[in-house]
Amino acid sequence: MSFAQVYTRSVVGLHAPQVIIEVHLSQGLPALTIVGLPAAAVRESKDRVRSAILNSGFQFPNRRLTINLAPADLPKDGARLDLPIAIGILAASGQLEPEVLSGFEFIGELALNGELRQVSGSLAVARAMKAESLVAKSAIADEQEPRQLQQLRQLIVPIDNGTEASRVEGVEILGAQSLKAVCNHLQSLADPSVINERLEIVTPSPAQQYIGYQVDLADVKGQHHARRALEIAAAGGHSLLFTGPPGSGKTLMASRLPTILPDLSDEDALEVASTYSVADSDYDYGTRPFRQVHHTISAVALVGGGSRPKPGEITLANKGVLFLDELPEFDRTVLEVLRQPLEAKQITISRANSQMTFPANFQLVAAMNPCPCGYDGDGSGRCRCRPEQIKRYQDKLSGPLLDRIDLHITVPALPIADLQNAQAGETSAQVRIRVSAAHKQQLKRQKKVNNELSPSEIDKYIRLGAGEQQLLQLAQQRLNLSARGYHRVLRVARTIADLADSTDITSAHVSEALSYRSK
Repeated sequence: MSFAQVYTRSVVGLHAPQVIIEVHLSQGLPALTIVGLPAAAVRESKDRVRSAILNSGFQFPNRRLTINLAPADLPKDGARLDLPIAIGILAASGQLEPEVLSGFEFIGELALNGELRQVSGSLAVARAMKAESLVAKSAIADEQEPRQLQQLRQLIVPIDNGTEASRVEGVEILGAQSLKAVCNHLQSLADPSVINERLEIVTPSPAQQYIGYQVDLADVKGQHHARRALEIAAAGGHSLLFTGPPGSGKTLMASRLPTILPDLSDEDALEVASTYSVADSDYDYGTRPFRQVHHTISAVALVGGGSRPKPGEITLANKGVLFLDELPEFDRTVLEVLRQPLEAKQITISRANSQMTFPANFQLVAAMNPCPCGYDGDGSGRCRCRPEQIKRYQDKLSGPLLDRIDLHITVPALPIADLQNAQAGETSAQVRIRVSAAHKQQLKRQKKVNNELSPSEIDKYIRLGAGEQQLLQLAQQRLNLSARGYHRVLRVARTIADLADSTDITSAHVSEALSYRSK
């Protein structure tokens, strides 16, 4: 047998399309050629694979090797193809039985001594395998004539990726320490008389479960108005801007927002974990992400991109919070790229030969000082900023961006008496009960949170009485509300009513919503 076929996956954005590695041995001078749009890391795999095969006790074929990565027009990146390439070479050269390979998919980087090293994207690979299986089952169920469904393949990964990949239910994960261990497993399946130690299925461990947050809203003393806004933002998925002097607690409150958000569903937790797996970043499974970025960040780092687009901060904040401190200090062009993701909840990155869409369903929380020195209007007289300096500072933020922020909150300096008050406020757990109840009402009523309602859905789910309509008309004249601002006031009013467990939106709800648009 001089031909073998091995199944694996590439990772493109957050997706993991299937790749078939075809290995053919032919007569000619010894050479190894890899075709099918391999990136540099894939092209270099031939040297790692050769050493790993020899150091694992196998023979490297002294013939012409052609390795095709199909489909040929799909870019392949990363060292995760090392293991399947090595398996394909061994099968094509007769050292493994090609028939047993059809029941497996392989990913893993090979060290020169044959050990398997951890790779990024294993969770995305496992999710893609499960998704394709569900699609196949659905297609077969819709056919008039039943046909047999191919059994879902097992996924062989480096042992360090086993725990991560095993979070996906329905996909059997086999963790391996080395190329030799993988080959022993395959040989024992091909010939039961061969006594080899088989790989074991990795099962999720209790350590994978939700571990909770290390901070709590009870840490915030005073600032009742800002705490109320934080609760409204959490209940309806609204964006938030804190304005106040240094040390007033803006960053402290922003970092507590994830602790009062509703718990992630199992599917959302997997989506977030998959994003961090592709980005090769640490993540505490089950928690809402909180990404705090510095004002020197570039637009590409914020929204994602590069020659081979990767997730940016807005995608890493998906299902969580993106916090921008010292908002006016950010480059204006960087802030303007946030406008479209805030509306669409996703970001599409286009390149000459590809287009990728990343999720960006995050809550924006921003903080800023009222002036360059930070003390304008605090009553202490410390501010020495001239009016034109204050105006220039505040004009760094465009009107369209500010119009997309639902809640504008002034955070005053905290009196020492409040700091010395030993009585703690409500805990995150107490506030989360109210937030979760309001969140469930929204999902039951409209299948989404209030901040995601479209204009047509606002007309359907948000009905106002004559008094509330008149109040909004008066507010529109005084506050110069745009159509977008008007819709955002309605969404916030609907959230306030949900927190009050009220079916109808009253004038009190509308008045409170308008108070957060006064700036």
